[in-house]
Amino acid sequence: MSSAVSRRRFLTNTSAVAVAGALATAEGTRVAAADGVVHKPKFSLNTATIREQKVGIVREIEIAREAGYDALEPWMDALHRYVEEGGSLPDLKKRIQDAGLIIPSAIGFAQWIVDDESARKQGLENARRDMDLLARIGGLRIAAPPVGAHDKPGPDLATAGQRYRALLELGDQIGVVPQCEVWGFSKTLSRLSETAYVVIEANHPKACLLPDVYHLHKGGSGFEGVKVLSGAGVHVFHMNDYPAQPGPKEINDSHRVFPGDGVAPLGLILRDLYAAGFSGVLSLELFNREYWKQDPMLVAKTGLKKMQEVVAQALKPA
Repeated sequence: MSSAVSRRRFLTNTSAVAVAGALATAEGTRVAAADGVVHKPKFSLNTATIREQKVGIVREIEIAREAGYDALEPWMDALHRYVEEGGSLPDLKKRIQDAGLIIPSAIGFAQWIVDDESARKQGLENARRDMDLLARIGGLRIAAPPVGAHDKPGPDLATAGQRYRALLELGDQIGVVPQCEVWGFSKTLSRLSETAYVVIEANHPKACLLPDVYHLHKGGSGFEGVKVLSGAGVHVFHMNDYPAQPGPKEINDSHRVFPGDGVAPLGLILRDLYAAGFSGVLSLELFNREYWKQDPMLVAKTGLKKMQEVVAQALKPA
């Protein structure tokens, strides 16, 4: 047997282990990664999913715990509101810990990428404020979407990479990692390939990408690129689904539906994601107005159940 054939078989078998090693058991799905470590998929509630019920961050923590999630992905405006209304951050951190939850990520909107130097400087200050607050409750990462350059063309990708690196270096000072986020509707970083370029161009050891099923569809990236991502470069993956209609040009955030209730190739996405070494958190992020009219606990429980079902189906042994 030639060395080239041996190497090819090794790589093929290694990829197969990550997927075929998935075990669907009564205790839940387990994923055997290429390194042989067995992972239990982790599920997070992004609070956008119950955002308009306006229950507040304390109740959101309780809902995530009672529904059975492993993690919570809050929005920074809710955390700032909590502090402004006299809430204690040490108390909030203890609530999160007592609930057995982690905060793998949070959603912020600092203008780190914009061309206007004054606006970018203020954006970095806003990012510092967000990350400092997040660190105080044990948060690990924060979304870094191309806000401010979403409604008009932004900088070239090499410049965007430099600006993302500056944001990462700010995060180094605080202990929170910004995740460069794909925004499918944006005029900047609307595609997975563009966002991956910026992450690589930053040339920073903690540079990472925040993908989203809906945004990959909306921006026209497709899903084949998921297989070339790295588990070291993706720590959170936003989970959702979308209907067959409207098409990508007309579809918007409000059309997102529970995983498995739409036409997204979630099986392909999840198999490729875990085969690439992903061991992070799947976070349910929806903006569906019909769900916002429902009881938030019901929405949270339904979303978790549907995520668990699509993961178990995608990763069950052949």
